[in-house]
Amino acid sequence: MSGIRKEDIRAALARRRQEGNFRSCSCVQRRSGAHIWVDGREYINFSSNDYLGMAASAVLEEAWRRGLEIWGAGSGASPLVTGMSDIHRELAAWIADFLDMEAVLLFSSGFAANQAVIKTFCGSDTVFYMDRLAHASLQDAAMHSKGRLLRFTHNSPESLERYMRKYGPGLVVTEGVFSMDGDQPPLAEILEVAERYGSDVMLDDAHGFGVLGEQGRGTVNAQNLTHDRFAIVTGTFGKAYGTGGAFVATSAENAAYMENFAREYIYSTFMPPAQAYATLRSMQYVAEEPFMRELVGHHVQSFRRQLKDTSFTLLPSEVSIQPLIVGESEKALELSEFLKTRGFWASAIRPPTVPKGTARIRFTLTAGHKYVEIDALCMTLIEWDLCHKAERRS
Repeated sequence: MSGIRKEDIRAALARRRQEGNFRSCSCVQRRSGAHIWVDGREYINFSSNDYLGMAASAVLEEAWRRGLEIWGAGSGASPLVTGMSDIHRELAAWIADFLDMEAVLLFSSGFAANQAVIKTFCGSDTVFYMDRLAHASLQDAAMHSKGRLLRFTHNSPESLERYMRKYGPGLVVTEGVFSMDGDQPPLAEILEVAERYGSDVMLDDAHGFGVLGEQGRGTVNAQNLTHDRFAIVTGTFGKAYGTGGAFVATSAENAAYMENFAREYIYSTFMPPAQAYATLRSMQYVAEEPFMRELVGHHVQSFRRQLKDTSFTLLPSEVSIQPLIVGESEKALELSEFLKTRGFWASAIRPPTVPKGTARIRFTLTAGHKYVEIDALCMTLIEWDLCHKAERRS
């Protein structure tokens, strides 16, 4: 490949291996609820974003079947050609009403949705005030745009205000639930700062939407705020709702602008209508059935209670995402492999996904897990902790 020297590729890969941060995909042969089969062995999966267990539900299975019966597979085109269908419009309208926003656009992935927003609304004079731990889709779009990216201290309205006092109005970008730490920003305070300086706020609620708030309306509702205070809210369907794709909720004017200028929307094959049908049925079901969200809450309380007196460092998360900080990448890999020997799949998260020295196991506790599976995981972690305490003493 011209422009990329083979020796540079080999050197970069060698560095990743030496640092313990080399990655490769694991191939899952089968899934059934919270269980997966990898290389012929069954594991209890604690690395899934299927927070409410909807992906394996009979409700969603039937919705997919019905959607395929009506629409067949695929969409065949981008939305502005022939990819848009009435079920897409119905899904978008339902989300807009659910969040009390004027308009919603659908995308094939959360990455594409975030990229589209940042790049479409960016000018050479745009200043992005972005939380330091914002998702790569947001950071990459801002870094490669014509605007200026300023990254304020994680979840700090004070840091945001110091920047805004110096650089003036811009677009404030944060998340509802941060995917690697499981924490939430003080949205009311961030909105107050932004509004004081005449700035709009964009919220990526991929990990809060469907899980938090009344009927799963997300982090905004859970923090007793309303979505109309946000210029843009993005969310995904591949987590709480068990399907795939994403949305952008905004004003009617902003949506029309994106339909005309967002390249990720205009030039990409649209979400298949069968998928839109399944997603809508999943969202309607989740909105009316609170027991899944309640079950996740019980799992989180049990997990944290059982590990309270161990030497593990658990970040202060109240949601499905429960990061256990290990420190160095090699130790995180060692713990992940130990868990596999006991039948648990829990991936090690290492730099550059997280800052150096904060490698972790990112456990996700879902409504698909049984109480006994949470207990078994905790007992295994306690076993690991006791063994390493004995090693340190000797």
